[in-house]
Amino acid sequence: MPSVVLALYEGAMLFEAATAIEVFGVDRSDIADPWYDFTIAGPGAPAVGDMARMKSDPTFTPILTAHTIVVPAYHDVDDPPPEDVVEALRTAHTNGARIVSLCTGVFVLAAAGLVDGKRVTTHWAHADLLAQRYPRVDVDADVLYVDDNPILTSAGKAACMDLCLHVVRTDYGATAANTLARRLVVPPHRAGGQAQFITAPAPPNGHHLQDLMQWATKHLHEPLTVKDLAERLNMSTRTLARHFIATTGTTPLRWLHNQRVHAAQEMLETTDASIDTIAERTGMGMAATLRRHFNQTVGVAPDTYRRTFQGTTKPTPKQAQHRTDW
Repeated sequence: MPSVVLALYEGAMLFEAATAIEVFGVDRSDIADPWYDFTIAGPGAPAVGDMARMKSDPTFTPILTAHTIVVPAYHDVDDPPPEDVVEALRTAHTNGARIVSLCTGVFVLAAAGLVDGKRVTTHWAHADLLAQRYPRVDVDADVLYVDDNPILTSAGKAACMDLCLHVVRTDYGATAANTLARRLVVPPHRAGGQAQFITAPAPPNGHHLQDLMQWATKHLHEPLTVKDLAERLNMSTRTLARHFIATTGTTPLRWLHNQRVHAAQEMLETTDASIDTIAERTGMGMAATLRRHFNQTVGVAPDTYRRTFQGTTKPTPKQAQHRTDW
């Protein structure tokens, strides 16, 4: 019977902790027998989120001998994690434990020095901060979860369930994981990664590139080039590239490419236009080109993206006419 300990601390996030409890803490011996030996360890009854307290072992001692430890999302990534949790995780890691972090729980692992040189993920909104704060960590913001045994990390919220099901699949096989997924009314495996959930940022008001970016997003159906963009501002392509990189962190060509993909995403969500039509209207020409670039950028095929998101977003009248974000 694999032992799983949920490491709780003051301010641990409720959704992620509840996900671990639902998967590992409920008796599923009808799916696989024996199921997990589950324990919650923490300082007495720690607050979880802003709405609940959970009864737990009053110490972190169970962590030291556990087969698997689950670290839920940390409430504020700008605050240092509790030192007793950090020390317990270090000891458990030395003892060979498998450590599973959910969402921003990876910041606790990073503070403990457990993910240096390892590939990890976290919620896309915190990925840049994680990479900046811990430069020795290989942060992949495009995936739902990473299994770099014995460290496993997940992206945010619903991706925690993806990783927990992956753990069940690893321990008990695909049939058990699929059965549990059906019982929880969730897909046993989701296609793609986080890229399909990241929204395009809005342009900064008053920025000197704002008019150019807004103009370009209205003319994506045209065969625009970087030279066209530079000429519109009476700049050389090299000068434009320097301004773009300083402002957006990317090149004009990559920015233009991303706008075409974002425009395709919006059309897939809000229209029934064919892939050929969308490819033409977004300046990608052919359906094959759209599919290739879309898959590379978003992580799933256009048809899969449409099935997932169509009907979830209603365009404003202004969006229906043209895009203005970049």
